[in-house]
Amino acid sequence: MPRAIQITEYGGPEKLQLVDLPVGEPGPGEIRIRHQACGLNFIDVYQRTGLYQNPLPLTLGMEGAGIVEAVGEGVTHLKAGDRAAYASNPPGSYSEVRVMPAKTVVKLPDGIAFDTAAGMMLKGLTAQYLLKKTLPVEGLQPGDHVLFHAAAGGVGLIACQWAKALGLQLIATAGSAAKCQLALDHGAAHAIDYSKEDFAARVKAITGGKGVKVVYDSVGKDTFEGSLNCLRPFGLLASFGNASGPVPPFAPGILGPKGSLYITRATLFTHIATREATQAMADDLFAVVLSGQVKIRIDQRYPLAEVAQAHRDLEARKTTGSTVLMP
Repeated sequence: MPRAIQITEYGGPEKLQLVDLPVGEPGPGEIRIRHQACGLNFIDVYQRTGLYQNPLPLTLGMEGAGIVEAVGEGVTHLKAGDRAAYASNPPGSYSEVRVMPAKTVVKLPDGIAFDTAAGMMLKGLTAQYLLKKTLPVEGLQPGDHVLFHAAAGGVGLIACQWAKALGLQLIATAGSAAKCQLALDHGAAHAIDYSKEDFAARVKAITGGKGVKVVYDSVGKDTFEGSLNCLRPFGLLASFGNASGPVPPFAPGILGPKGSLYITRATLFTHIATREATQAMADDLFAVVLSGQVKIRIDQRYPLAEVAQAHRDLEARKTTGSTVLMP
């Protein structure tokens, strides 16, 4: 019987259990996929702890790649034997085999390996919607400065490279000198170690006092106030994660004196709500990866059974780039 990683209650990494899980036939609009690699993301931690709640028991995991074993009625873009990859709700990629909705699963080009795909789908599609769709009111033009927090992580290293390809001056933040150097090596124009520096002051210095048009922030509570202070008038704070905890309630009135600022709380799953949108975004991601402009860095691989250690390392900020689980 196929194995999977489940939780029956919210909590720490010790709640992750390796279980045998029966898998049936796909229904209408579904496929059955046998995973060759699964992605690890911070959203998995939020779901494990209950910050983002789902019905229990829950098989975790939002990202994977493998071979389609069967397709249900009405599925026409995939067939048995296809190489495929996805970032998708509902969770369930921490498994050897699963049945899932087909609409957010796309055919994987032959030039992209399974582990690369598993390390890039959720992160790469996130970078795509941030840099291409989550834009300040004045837009972004080549030469503009943008600030990207946690830039040495999976999303961040993709964003560093993609921003450079778009002609943007990405200012990276990270929590150590080594991680800052990693961001610079991947195309960041500047890097700030926010464990040692006031990143808002440094951003103002880099931009000649103007600030940036947009801040992409997956850290949350610890960087929120500083992120607002980095923005120029009419700037946008795009919050897309809570690695340090959720942003506490705030009065919208603070945005006026700071320059009529904008805030959005973005999520990938709004952007990939339809098959057409998912395919268009995936095509963009595949093209930039196959061109060599964006290289997917997989720095950690764990057997599926060692997922608890993978979660501990992710939460302790010990990881860089992408992490994959091998079923």
